[in-house]
Amino acid sequence: MAENPLVNPPVRPGPPLWLLLELTYRCPLHCAFCYNPTDFARSAEEIDTDDWLRVLREARALGAVQLGLSGGEPLVRDDLEPIVTEAHRLGFYTNLITSGVGLNDARLHALKKAGLDHIQLSFQDSTRQMNDFLSSTRTFDLKSKVAALIKQYDYPMVLNVVLHRLNIDHVEEILEMALRLGADYVELANTQYYGWAWHNREQLLPSRNQVERAEQAMRRFRERVGTQMQIYFVVPDYFERRPKPCMNGLGSIFLTIAPDGTALPCHAARMLPGLEFPNVRRASIEEIWYDSASFNHFRGDAWMKEPCRSCPEKARDFGGCRCQAYLLTGDAANADPVCDLSPHHHLVTEAVARAERGADGAQHRAPEEKPLVFRSAGNSSTLFLKRDGT
Repeated sequence: MAENPLVNPPVRPGPPLWLLLELTYRCPLHCAFCYNPTDFARSAEEIDTDDWLRVLREARALGAVQLGLSGGEPLVRDDLEPIVTEAHRLGFYTNLITSGVGLNDARLHALKKAGLDHIQLSFQDSTRQMNDFLSSTRTFDLKSKVAALIKQYDYPMVLNVVLHRLNIDHVEEILEMALRLGADYVELANTQYYGWAWHNREQLLPSRNQVERAEQAMRRFRERVGTQMQIYFVVPDYFERRPKPCMNGLGSIFLTIAPDGTALPCHAARMLPGLEFPNVRRASIEEIWYDSASFNHFRGDAWMKEPCRSCPEKARDFGGCRCQAYLLTGDAANADPVCDLSPHHHLVTEAVARAERGADGAQHRAPEEKPLVFRSAGNSSTLFLKRDGT
């Protein structure tokens, strides 16, 4: 059989420009939309400080420039300051992604001295009642104090709010809160459905009307405040006709290191079956990035099935999200069902139709089908057992 000229083998990628260190899965919050794996309680112990510092040095030597420090909650790591110090010495631009829990004046002073460049603070909603319900913690007042502290230390105020059915109707109030806090940037990030959000999708997916109303509210607010505050509204995949170019293609520019040292081409990729991801305890970043079979698996387009294989847009969207394709269809090599050319697109439209029935007219009460499952080690074990069937 003649070789398909449209199918190309993986090419040697450029460097991993964006490095994300998930320092821990430990977190004081219990968000029902958390992207951490639902079986995180079964993860191996966290790698130590020396391993993290070695990862930084090796990744920087390859050309990595952007560094995200996340979790869980990265502030629970006692060695966050030396990690930031080394990253700054190496020339990384460092971004702390935090709930704010554990960030006090002494800690922020130490992080500033260590050279931390950027802090992204999360809120769950604009009111104490909803913020604390959605995180299953009493943290709203603390977050407000941390926001003021971040401004005091002359960092740009960057707020992130994950949107879903239970808070998307509060976009205007969320933006008013951000304005009061002096936010310079606000990211309204609609939930991506994997991890805990996948388990809670039927309770969290908004209706199309809700998304449209929220986008209209955001535009009105943006016109009112002008350049005083930059607002980014990330539309949920399920309401698009074409998939996003997830990670600009797996193994292209993005490298995640999980708390146990597992290296991943995106923070959710551990779920993909048939791939054995390498660990920084046993391999260098150079070996992982260029030579590991799991990182090369979805590079190029040889792995693609139709309609992606012959689609002229494959060089732009790379077939969409591999994790989303796996969760929705059971095969990570399928076209992302968000794409209306996918034979599995009906799985997305049917989910949206259920959301229409469950959300419109009932925006302020949780659906009755089943309760939200909040992130916790106990729930993690339960979900793993149910999914595993043991």
